[in-house]
Amino acid sequence: MGALKLENVRKSFGKVEVLKGINLDVKDGEFVVFVGPSGCGKSTLLRIIAGLEDLSGGDVLIDDEKVDQVPPAKRGIAMVFQTYALYPHLTVKDNMGLGLKQAGKPKDEIEKRIAASSAMLDLDPYLARRPAELSGGQRQRVAIGRALVREPKLFLFDEPLSNLDAALRVNTRLEIAQLHRRLKATMIYVTHDQVEAMTLADKIVVLNAGRIEQIGSPMDLYNEPANEFVAGFIGSPKMNFIEGARLGDTAKSIGVRPEHITVDDKSGTWKGTVIHAEHLGADTNLYIDTEKAGLLTVRIFGVHEAKPGALVYATPHPEKTYRFGPDGNRLG
Repeated sequence: MGALKLENVRKSFGKVEVLKGINLDVKDGEFVVFVGPSGCGKSTLLRIIAGLEDLSGGDVLIDDEKVDQVPPAKRGIAMVFQTYALYPHLTVKDNMGLGLKQAGKPKDEIEKRIAASSAMLDLDPYLARRPAELSGGQRQRVAIGRALVREPKLFLFDEPLSNLDAALRVNTRLEIAQLHRRLKATMIYVTHDQVEAMTLADKIVVLNAGRIEQIGSPMDLYNEPANEFVAGFIGSPKMNFIEGARLGDTAKSIGVRPEHITVDDKSGTWKGTVIHAEHLGADTNLYIDTEKAGLLTVRIFGVHEAKPGALVYATPHPEKTYRFGPDGNRLG
């Protein structure tokens, strides 16, 4: 079991309140991602779950038991850090087994767990190597393996891919997703990268300034954002926001995603001029300065030959247009 419940969790550093009453239920076996901008409190929240930070208020429950006063080693959690945190003088095998050895586990049990985790993560060829002899992706797999051998109730990942290059991030992300499907374990994953959140999560928790803005599946957040912050944070390129008054609308702002705007060179809703084109191969991003709606980002699937200075017309999909009120919340 690995169910997690947070009840009105608060955290302050001096007079600065960084978590302002967090309530969350994580079911056994779920992959939950905390996502948000730098400083929103997501890593602090993860450290509170791990027991590495004290609460200022509220409760943390694992399998319905309060663990607020339980030390980290006794909570049944394992954490994978951004910096790997491997011992440079130990081999891969010794790094993976150190925690079990310190916990007094029998040698044959340690060997069995290391063998199983190593096979799962394709680390067998590297067990005799030291961290300096490994690539960044291999080191991160060792860090995951070290967590895996502990057979925890909860796996906690604190931005584990941020030190890897783009290709390794994709590969390691795939490995983590496959690992979750095999283990069916509860995983809590922190990232500022909304692409990681969208591709890994069963459930995303969007945090902003110490509060939860919205909880939902990746496509729930994409299709039904609760407010302007979530709408702008989820999706790449980010959603266009247009002042409602510019369009004769009573809403504070109108939101439309770049992929929900079509472009034509003869007619359309908003007349404008292309000021820049990003040719990405599979997609083309156009930046269009329109008379009515201001500067828009438009994502076109495939190759589009529009040149800077070209006159075009942009038309939003009406059923994919969002309205937001003065408080930033989505209107009907």
